[in-house]
Amino acid sequence: MALSFYFKFCAPASKTPEDLELFFKKLEKEAQRLAFDPTLVVNAKFDTRERRDFARRLTTGLFLENESLKGVVLPSKEQIFSHDPVNGGCRIIPEQGVFLVVTNEQREEIVFGLLRYPEFLTDQNGKKIAATGAGKDWRFEDFVDSPDPRYRVLVKKIAEAGFLKEAVDEYSTGENPFNLPAN
Repeated sequence: MALSFYFKFCAPASKTPEDLELFFKKLEKEAQRLAFDPTLVVNAKFDTRERRDFARRLTTGLFLENESLKGVVLPSKEQIFSHDPVNGGCRIIPEQGVFLVVTNEQREEIVFGLLRYPEFLTDQNGKKIAATGAGKDWRFEDFVDSPDPRYRVLVKKIAEAGFLKEAVDEYSTGENPFNLPAN
């Protein structure tokens, strides 16, 4: 059985990419102090095929299941990674992201960031098919299978900035270091 440290981040739509980039640059300094090397802060729009392919390395996308995605309706290929027309599900590509990549001693990269998804899926002609439920807010969720306390330090800084929505640390001794409300 493998243990994980899961985290989910959210930021309001009022946060600009520049605001978030500034925050992640400060977080990068902390990551460097913690001996992550190399580190990188990226503020990117996923507006070309190559950039969307890069986004796929960061996330599996936002999952959406909707009746209007069943049948012959084809969402714009610039907005989705995959589409299941039988069950009406798809994985949505983020439009933009601001994130910090840290590298540990084993050369494993871990991403901490925020992504913005489209508010609506559209067809090839730009007609709205379905609301994604993402609004204009920023979001991100991932996990790391490591007890390394440095990851928790970074997530705690993200929590202090008000961006941590949820964290489940299976390595934890039961404390609540992120001051999240109990379920």
